[in-house]
Amino acid sequence: MTETQQTAPDPKDVILDAALIHVAFDGWSETAFSAACADAGVDRSVARSIFPRGAIDLAIAFHKRGDAAMVERIRSEDMGAMRFRDRVAAAVRFRLEAVEDKEAVRRGATLFALPMYAPEGARLVWGTADLIWSTLGDTSTDGNWYTKRATLSGVYSSTVLYWLGDNSDGHSATWAFLDRRIDDVMKIEELKASVNKNPLLRGLFAGPNWVLSRMKAPSQMSRGDLPGSYTPK
Repeated sequence: MTETQQTAPDPKDVILDAALIHVAFDGWSETAFSAACADAGVDRSVARSIFPRGAIDLAIAFHKRGDAAMVERIRSEDMGAMRFRDRVAAAVRFRLEAVEDKEAVRRGATLFALPMYAPEGARLVWGTADLIWSTLGDTSTDGNWYTKRATLSGVYSSTVLYWLGDNSDGHSATWAFLDRRIDDVMKIEELKASVNKNPLLRGLFAGPNWVLSRMKAPSQMSRGDLPGSYTPK
């Protein structure tokens, strides 16, 4: 294999990089997709084989690229001395810092707010939360698996929206907002612990807790069975 063959860029990355120039003006649209194909010098039939649905698949690829960068950074950082809540906060921050083009995220938020694409957006957010917990070493196999990801999905979504409107130096206001949201989550976890320690309250919540405990562990299910199932590529 020649050196040229070894270093040939992935057409998927070439098209995505070309698209980002146009997304700021045209959003994640067919106009941006067509322009990206032309700029990248990739035949549309080839591009369609990579991104069958065009612009929406481009937007999904952009999100997953950010997820991959986040995972790589989490694994490269030494967070052994950090509290777990701080590791989670750091992971969310790493995910946002992996984005160089805020306007592309803004346009993506607009796209995934459309009813026809809202389920795709929800799956992407769930996937990001899943990757954060999994990469940080979460080993839960009961209802906590779901509640952790659902809660973090909410934290991540609200932080992204805050970040999009944040013009503070170094996004310091966003990181303060993120810390407050993580603290809110930790208060919920403390409340749950208090409930489980109190005989009266534990009896009151025995029903809901039993339902969660009986939920099939993710390891016992196929990925397609999971709500918002997500497989990074």
